[in-house]
Amino acid sequence: MDIKRKRLYWMCRRGTKELDELTLRYLNQYYDDATPEQQQTFAELLQLPDPDLYRVLSGIESSDNILVNEIAKCIRRSSLD
Repeated sequence: MDIKRKRLYWMCRRGTKELDELTLRYLNQYYDDATPEQQQTFAELLQLPDPDLYRVLSGIESSDNILVNEIAKCIRRSSLD
């Protein structure tokens, strides 16, 4: 695993099971196939505080960034699998 991927993995470890599962699933299933812009946006998404991240990923709030909303939508869909 390269340094960038390791860093993202640890950023996905939020301390709450729900957020850990959602973010790690995206990292493991979708990140490698994402565009560089989507990969950067995912890394930025992980910078959000846990309450904000939860609200965006659960769809309670949306972001001003369209790519963030697309990634959040992908994460919500993947949680149904």
